[in-house]
Amino acid sequence: MTFRPFATAMLRAALSALLLLGNGAAAETPTTVKVYKSPTCGCCDAWVDHLKENGFTVETENRDDMESIKAENGIPAKLRSCHTGFVGGYFVEGHVPAADLKRLLKEKPAVAGLSVPDMPIGSPGMEGPNAEAYDVLAVENGGGTRVWASHPAARREAAGAHAH
Repeated sequence: MTFRPFATAMLRAALSALLLLGNGAAAETPTTVKVYKSPTCGCCDAWVDHLKENGFTVETENRDDMESIKAENGIPAKLRSCHTGFVGGYFVEGHVPAADLKRLLKEKPAVAGLSVPDMPIGSPGMEGPNAEAYDVLAVENGGGTRVWASHPAARREAAGAHAH
């Protein structure tokens, strides 16, 4: 009878050690984002590169029917952009910065996903002159939104502007 409590204690210790090792290994392993995109969209490719440069593993699938991907996953029409990703049980719609995605995965809020509607100049993958301020929206499971992060227009763009 003394063997059973000892075996149970050893089993618990071994499982605890595996969980700790598993968490450490998971922290070092890049998170995989599955991205659906148009085969002809250059800004989608640039956003994928942005994710890879920030430690994500990205699997892409070119699709001609992007609207069906968005509709099947409940992404409201007013929040749609050019590409759709999925990671950690969340959707990622549009040009969401990697830092905001990392925060989402760390905090694990009860939301359906993140969206940057449209294609704001200055967002990852949409770099260029005249960068715009934009918000990353957290999309609630019921379709409502709240601001997850705000990104001001780049200062270098504002500094280069001339009054007319």
